[in-house]
Amino acid sequence: MADLLIATNPDPESRLPYLLRLPLGAGLVFRTSGTWPRTKALYCHPVELAEWPAEPEIVERTPVRSVARRGAAIDLVLARGRENRSQIVFTTARGRDMVFWQTPRVRKQARPNVTTPTARAAGIADLQIVVDTREQYAYRFATQQVTTSRRALPCGDYGLIVGDRLIAAVERKSLTDLVSSLTGGKLSFAVGELAALPRAALVVEDRYSQIFKLDRVRPAVVADGLAELQVRWPSVPIVFAETRPLAEEWTYRYLAAAQAWAETELAIGRRVDTVAETVGAPDAPLPSTAEVRRWARAAGLAVPDRGRLAPPIWDAWRQANQIAAEATGANGAATPSE
Repeated sequence: MADLLIATNPDPESRLPYLLRLPLGAGLVFRTSGTWPRTKALYCHPVELAEWPAEPEIVERTPVRSVARRGAAIDLVLARGRENRSQIVFTTARGRDMVFWQTPRVRKQARPNVTTPTARAAGIADLQIVVDTREQYAYRFATQQVTTSRRALPCGDYGLIVGDRLIAAVERKSLTDLVSSLTGGKLSFAVGELAALPRAALVVEDRYSQIFKLDRVRPAVVADGLAELQVRWPSVPIVFAETRPLAEEWTYRYLAAAQAWAETELAIGRRVDTVAETVGAPDAPLPSTAEVRRWARAAGLAVPDRGRLAPPIWDAWRQANQIAAEATGANGAATPSE
């Protein structure tokens, strides 16, 4: 019966203190951050077999009952009563190949057994969400009744435009991005800009409890920093949505609620513009040239395949969108008579 071996990593420059060797084929070796994925998946960096030391300092040696590769994962069963099942998963994250070591318990925590609803939020048939052009791996809202467009937003990653005002925005953060931007000071400025909007929020794609499991920064520093942001700008809630799909769902429903709020404000006196001006909401950003070019072709206007658009094309786009905005105000929320 072969053994699973965990040894200390002799490389003092490495941030991963352990070496993991699996008895599969000639042997697979990974650098890793722990000896067992008890509370979270452990990142593993694959290395050549030659990196395994000639005289390793063994930390743990456990007999292996079975080890088999199945697709993009290696299933591992150890010959012990507790903590005996785990999995080495080969995946891709943010365009990079990555490997994680996880247990069934960790996997269940990372993938909550929930199904997000497909009912449209706030009764809106087609919510128009603007995605910031700098947002990478943006939400697609594929299961919802959403139409997205890309523009350079002054703040936030996902925005809602009513008339000619950006009235709501959501800033999206992974836990890693949240920690780096908080400790680097960028998050404070970002939340301050969001606070200038009538409605804004920050959504985090993880649990709040994961802050206290950080090992490269003091958890108290992150927790205190988030608390200070919330006290300083109470109008910008910080929401931990557990997973990326749940964060996407929350973003969709938050912006839909903001749309319904805007229509209510319009219905009782067109106060959105007044509110936006008092809190300093910026003007809605102009669309990209590519977006206007697509609109012009759909409208039957002749436009070149490349290069700048003529001023009459931009004038036609502005006129059409002004008419659409006025129609929305007239049909969706009637203005009360004087």
